[in-house]
Amino acid sequence: MTAPSVLQESLRDPVFWARYTFAHEEGPGADRLGDLEGLLDDDDDDDADEDAADSSLDVAFEVGDGHHVVLSMDASVDSYSLEVTTPDSAEPAELGWDDLAHWHPYALRWSELDLICRAIAARDPQLQHPGVPLALLCRFAAVFDDDDVDQAVAAVDEAYVALRPPQWEGYWPCGADWLERADFRGQNVIWQRDEAGNLWAHQDDRHDEPFYSTRLGPDAGTGDGFPHAPLRAVLNAATATVGDARPDGAGRSR
Repeated sequence: MTAPSVLQESLRDPVFWARYTFAHEEGPGADRLGDLEGLLDDDDDDDADEDAADSSLDVAFEVGDGHHVVLSMDASVDSYSLEVTTPDSAEPAELGWDDLAHWHPYALRWSELDLICRAIAARDPQLQHPGVPLALLCRFAAVFDDDDVDQAVAAVDEAYVALRPPQWEGYWPCGADWLERADFRGQNVIWQRDEAGNLWAHQDDRHDEPFYSTRLGPDAGTGDGFPHAPLRAVLNAATATVGDARPDGAGRSR
């Protein structure tokens, strides 16, 4: 993982997670903040006096063969973006973003996120799965009617638990918090596959929760819209990495 040391320190800080998961803004888990609310208020006062550039950073995870998943963070404005880079790309391609204004975070299916995190772990044993990558990137994935939701929630919960300080008993994010924002079962989100193998979603009018995503159409071939080709390249690289990590190649996907 390419990230400043300050992020490494933050990963075991409940204040960081309260901000990152939006619990500090009445998001899931807000009812468990307890005494952290005062610390969050003090943190907000301190942030007002800091240079905004100091709170911006990019975290790059390689999945294989020069393909990266990049988390772009700007904590000063509670804004987080998911991007991918490939050896052929001059600039990162944005898959989705999460903020408190016009969020479109749902860029990945659970199986895709799980594959990405397994590939990251195969390349860097220090980034175990479930662990840091899943804890940071799960905000960009959702679950649907055909997913094993219990398994997904358990994995996210394990990722958070792996980072929790041993003696800390206060607020800490959990898998149920993630599911509260990521659960689109019964919301009539229908996934389709185009001729190139790209997956994209459509939501009909019979829903309670709108599916905020840019992954809502096939590749138009114009360079506009969702970056299907870069994501497909990243997923293919991740599949190769996970397959190569098995002694007999048995884990290689279709």
